[in-house]
Amino acid sequence: MFTGLVEAVGEVVDRQTTAGGCQLVVASTLGRELSPGDSLAVNGVCLTVVRTDERGIYADVGPETDRVTTLGRLAPGSLVNLERPLGADGRFGGHFVQGHVDALGRVEAWSDEADFRWLTVSFPSHLAPFIIPKGSIAVDGISLTVAHLHVDRFDVQIVPFTLAHTNVSRMVVGDRVNIECDMVGKYVVRAAELAGLSLTGVPSGEVRH
Repeated sequence: MFTGLVEAVGEVVDRQTTAGGCQLVVASTLGRELSPGDSLAVNGVCLTVVRTDERGIYADVGPETDRVTTLGRLAPGSLVNLERPLGADGRFGGHFVQGHVDALGRVEAWSDEADFRWLTVSFPSHLAPFIIPKGSIAVDGISLTVAHLHVDRFDVQIVPFTLAHTNVSRMVVGDRVNIECDMVGKYVVRAAELAGLSLTGVPSGEVRH
């Protein structure tokens, strides 16, 4: 379980194609605190650390993860948001983030307001039931609050600290981003579907990922 509070920004230093996926090597100071088998959220995607060395953190991206996230498109030089799982004795400051991406969104617009910036992200229609105004959402692993919700997009306000301590300042219009909706909302929608209601446009009893 993660919180969406980014601990560090790493840099992809290598990407090697594997059977159906790839292996990423990410340089970060977090490497010295990780061991093989540990979990690590990379741009909001929960990966397993294969090994670490002086080059960085090695993690495999499988075919399914490659298909439903942006990780397979990362090239050397890309900056990524990193977060270790929340410890049992840790302080909870963001929201419940599983590291399981629901869909890819698209950066649609940026605008400025004083020292803050507004980010607009579009999303596929099947995510609509899971997103609410003032609710939480993870964008590339960053816990954000939905300030304005439209039919197929939402606006979030980015504070200066987040701009300085995540990769969000590198996002440009047209970029694809990993979206994870709030876990509680997904359970509510699933319970409604099991009760015979279809809130997602998917027939009751049929789950789509």
